[in-house]
Formats: sequence, structure tokens, C-alpha cells
Amino acid sequence: MSAHKLDITRLGGQGDGIAETPGGQIFVPFTLPGDVVNVALEKNRASLMSVLEPSADRVTPPCPHFGPDLENAGCGGCALQHMADAAYREWKRGLVVSALEGRGIEAEVGPLVACAPGTRRRVVFAARRTEKGAILGFNRAASHQIVAIESCVVATGRINRALPRLRRLATAVAVGREAFHFSVLDAEPGLDIAVDAPFKLSEPDRLRIISAVRAEQPVARLSFNGEILIEKHPPQLTFGSVVVSPPPGGFVQASHEAETVMGDLVTDHLKKSKRVVDLFSGSGTFTLRLAAHAHIHAVEGDGASLAALDKAARRAQGLKPVSVEKRDLFRRPLMVAELKPYQGLVFDPPRAGAEVQVADIARSTVKHIAAVSCNPVTLARDLEILIKGGYRIMSVTPIDQFLWSSHVEVVALLERPKR
Repeated sequence: MSAHKLDITRLGGQGDGIAETPGGQIFVPFTLPGDVVNVALEKNRASLMSVLEPSADRVTPPCPHFGPDLENAGCGGCALQHMADAAYREWKRGLVVSALEGRGIEAEVGPLVACAPGTRRRVVFAARRTEKGAILGFNRAASHQIVAIESCVVATGRINRALPRLRRLATAVAVGREAFHFSVLDAEPGLDIAVDAPFKLSEPDRLRIISAVRAEQPVARLSFNGEILIEKHPPQLTFGSVVVSPPPGGFVQASHEAETVMGDLVTDHLKKSKRVVDLFSGSGTFTLRLAAHAHIHAVEGDGASLAALDKAARRAQGLKPVSVEKRDLFRRPLMVAELKPYQGLVFDPPRAGAEVQVADIARSTVKHIAAVSCNPVTLARDLEILIKGGYRIMSVTPIDQFLWSSHVEVVALLERPKR
């Protein structure tokens, strides 16, 4: 490696500063446009050594674990805690603007809807066995090295208060030497822990882990590779007014705040639709809200999530009829004829988007569509297909569910004009 002085001119899509040099672009984490920095350079990536002249948008990060590759810092969970709020919001909104412009889509992108620190209810930690017990934290940026954390400014207060307990439970789980994921969901009446690990448990291991969970509060459930080892209380979330017990490790929105904003946007857009289909429905984030006023058909590939949705709908009072269908929408999308009964549609696919399914939606007669995505690039591709099929974008709302990261949630609302 060699030391170099660089001028940072812009931010990349992952939040790294970019310096333009005769040899090409150089990416420097933890820097901002306007910074003049000293870096240790290796190929087209650099490690920040010092800030010689700070950007006008540089601020003090709120988290002690945030920063360059230092002994007690370097957590890779956040990318932009050092950026002033106004500049940060405009950059994040710009990710959506750029994705749409890249597809030639002319649509007004609304202001970024912010989520406050301390509201992330779902956190995926990395963990590994050590001689002194398990290390629990996040991977250092662009590394498999785990940085132990004592607090997390984006996570809820209950998760932060439970970190010593979570570390003890991770130690009980860490029977293999390989790293594993330790997902924590802040639900009611307690934390739901889902372990995803590349090793197996013996029967004595299971009994020891169960005993450890019994001794810890406020843990409600712990599962290992999808198998529930102990459930003291069924973890519950509320979607609209309906209580749901999601399956172990099942997908839920990471922030209740963001979920509420998305739910309100989708519900308001589809409020006049008497029959609605919810594609990639999960455990019912949108289905159970929409069922207050419309007949809903929920389609989802994950059987456990769909079962949780169905059970919640059957127990709830005052809902319109809710039907469910287990179906892999990537391999077997709903065809045009199957979409004919519906006036409204919402889809919230994984990051890869819903290109195959959207091709059929674009040829359908569905009047109102709510497109939800965690990836502006694949969303823009899917919106382009819908626009070519005759749909018109009514609004695009970026939502900062993943604070200080390069990820942004988007809700795009569309309608088919009357012919």
C-alpha cells in the first residue's frame, strides 16, 4: 500500500466518497464530497488515514463504532453517519431519482420520509465463537471480521438494553467455530431470535440453549435454522389493527415507523378498490390493512408466512374476506386472466424485483397499482414495463427505513387512465 492525497468530489451508490484521478475513480469509505484526505491506496479502493480538509457537510457521527478501520470502530452497519442531515437526505432521495432517470422515467420523486434513530425493530447481528465467549456485532465494511458492539444507535431501546443477554445467548449457541447470523426482532411480548448457522446442534446443545433462554428476559422465542427450540410466548406484531405471529426468521419490515408510512400510502391509494390482490404478501403487512375495506387475495411463496397471515385473518373481527395462495411468483406469475377480477394490486417483491410478474400486470385491466420496493434500480425496471403497458405514475415516495445506509425503500403509486 502507498499513501496518497485525494480530493473527494462525489458519493457513490454505496455511500463511499469518490475521487477522480488520472488512473480512474478511487472509492474511499467514510468520506464526503469536499473532503481532502490522506488515504492508504490499494488498486481502486482506499482506506482513510486522515481528513486534511473537511467537507462543509461533515458532522460528528453519533455512534462510537462508526468510522474508518480503527481498533474500536469500523462497524459496517452504517455508511453515512458523518454526513449532515440535509445533504444526506438529498443524496438518498437522489438514489431514487437516478434509478428512474436511468430508465428514462419522468416522475416527481417526493421528499425522503425520515425514520428516527432508535426505531429499527429487526436487526441481523453477526456472531462467532471465541475463547472468551461469542463475539456479537456487525461485519466491518467489506470484510468478514466481526466488530463487537456495545450499543447501536439505529436499533430500538429494548434491543440495546438486551445486548448483554443476547451476547450470552450467542455464546450458548456458538458450538461451531463458523460465523453465524443472529437475527433479533423486537416484538410483543418479547424478543424473537432466529439463528441461521452453518453448523448443527447435538441434543445436549439444544437442552443447554433452551435452559439459557429460559433464564433470559425479555426473550420470547429462539429458533435455530428455522426450528423453534423454545417459545415462551408467541411473538406478535400488529398490521393495521390485526395481530400476527410471524414465523421464525420470516420477513417483516425493519421499522414499524416505515411500515406505517408504507401501509398508509398503499391503503389510501387502493381504498376505492373492492377486490385487491397482494403479491409477495409475506405475513400480511398490506393484506391485513387492506382487508378492512376490500376483499383480498394474498399470494406468497413462503408457506410459513402465508399460514401466519391466514391464521391472523381468521381470528380477526370486522375484516372483508381474505383468501390465500401459496405460489412461486417468479416461476408461476399470475396471468392476465387471473388478474381480471381485481381493481387494485400491491406488490412488494425481494430486491430482484418482479419483472416476469409485472409483464402480466402491464397487460391487465387492474386500475390501481401500489409498487413497493427496497431496490430503486429493479423498481425502475418494473415501472418502465408498467408505463409501456399504459400505466401512469401518480407519486413516488422514498422512505429511509435503513437509516445511514445506502438502502432506501420506495412506494410508487400508479393508475391506468380511463380509455
